[in-house]
Amino acid sequence: MTSPVLGTSASDVREYGTADVTGVLVLGACAGWALITAAGRDARPEGLLLAVLAVGAGYATGRMTGAVLPAGAAAGAGVVGVFLALFGPSSSHVLPGSLDFAGPAGRSGVTAALLTLAVGALCCAAWSAPAGALRVVLRLLAAGTVVCALLVGTPVGCAAALAVLACSLAAGRIRRRGAGLAAMAVAAAAVTGVTFTVAQDVLPRAASTALSDQLTGHRVELWRDATAIAREHPLLGAGPDSFRELSATARGAHAGTPRAAVTEQDVEESGREPGAPRPDGKPHSAPFQVAAEQGLPGLALLAAAFGWLLLALRVSPRPTPVVLTAGAALAALAALAAIGNALSFTQVTAGAGLLAGIACARRLS
Repeated sequence: MTSPVLGTSASDVREYGTADVTGVLVLGACAGWALITAAGRDARPEGLLLAVLAVGAGYATGRMTGAVLPAGAAAGAGVVGVFLALFGPSSSHVLPGSLDFAGPAGRSGVTAALLTLAVGALCCAAWSAPAGALRVVLRLLAAGTVVCALLVGTPVGCAAALAVLACSLAAGRIRRRGAGLAAMAVAAAAVTGVTFTVAQDVLPRAASTALSDQLTGHRVELWRDATAIAREHPLLGAGPDSFRELSATARGAHAGTPRAAVTEQDVEESGREPGAPRPDGKPHSAPFQVAAEQGLPGLALLAAAFGWLLLALRVSPRPTPVVLTAGAALAALAALAAIGNALSFTQVTAGAGLLAGIACARRLS
């Protein structure tokens, strides 16, 4: 039986609705767990609640705009992403010497994440465009965004954006979207697994030294502090936004200083070595931060949110190349979030939801 509106089978319609219900439940659980872990503590769940709201709002906006203008919405999202990355309030254009750049509060991470999502959006627009010439223009814009990521000093962001572009070009030859999305999920999980092995220092010495040099010893120490906090509070964590006060590495020169009293001037005058990352009170890794502040259930909910987005993409009525391109961008974002503070910025979480919504939108026609 085929739906006259969707042009798909009744089972496809049910799966589509199931994905929406799953998203509501997962995002609701994330918000609820943030409140539970903050109850009775000197904790701040506002940031987590804002992130959940940003993902949901972005996804809903993407579904609506993508239903009306599939190519136009994706292209517009890509252009806005590039603009925010280059000229937004959280942009950073310093040349890095490591994966986490010495920009203000890790803001080069948001630049890399936004440019990666922008490449994904532009590639989705190219696959959705009806004319061949327009597709070429959009792909050239995506390639230019990759070069732009390198020029503004985010080589990791450039690598992530280049991987998204390559996956998008290859997506036209892939027929089984489920296998492609599964491979992307495995790749994102592998990057996260490597960060845990680095924090636990279980890799061979040569590999551990090489990774630590690229990641910087400061970041690795932050990860180890987060691991220790998670071991002490495996169920409820230490509470949202409490990592700064519990991590000796994060406190740095501001040990014992109240959270609100640490200003930008304090950071500048902290006596840190040139090029060292500024202490911003975060572990520079979304999985480590969630594990330390919300325990293992919070980490499971973070993985569930990523899994929901991939589930929504798998049952999306959009063409497979569009779905796989969006999946590649989200997987690249997950990898960046595992080694940086990308998810600490609202424009990134909203952008991820927007791209997923556009790639899952059902055309009104």
